[in-house]
Amino acid sequence: MSSPVSPDHSPRRSQVVMVEPALSQLEKLTARETHRLDRTIVAISVNPELGTPVPDTLLRDYIDDVDGVRVIYYVTAFR
Repeated sequence: MSSPVSPDHSPRRSQVVMVEPALSQLEKLTARETHRLDRTIVAISVNPELGTPVPDTLLRDYIDDVDGVRVIYYVTAFR
C-alpha cells in the first residue's frame, strides 16, 4: 500500500495574478478558449522559465502551439 504524496514533495507552483488588460481580454474569451488558456497558465505556473525572454524587458513570451495560446508575462522575485 502506498502512502499519499506529501505536499513537501509535490512541485511548487507559482502564483498567477492577472493585470487589468488581461482581465479585459478574459471577458471576451469563449469557454473553450478559457480552458485552453487555463492549461497554458498551469504549465507556466509549474515552470515560469518556459517563455522566451523579451529583449530589454522583464517580460517573457510563451507560445503553446498545441493549444494555439500565446501568453506574455513576467516573473517576480517571489515567482
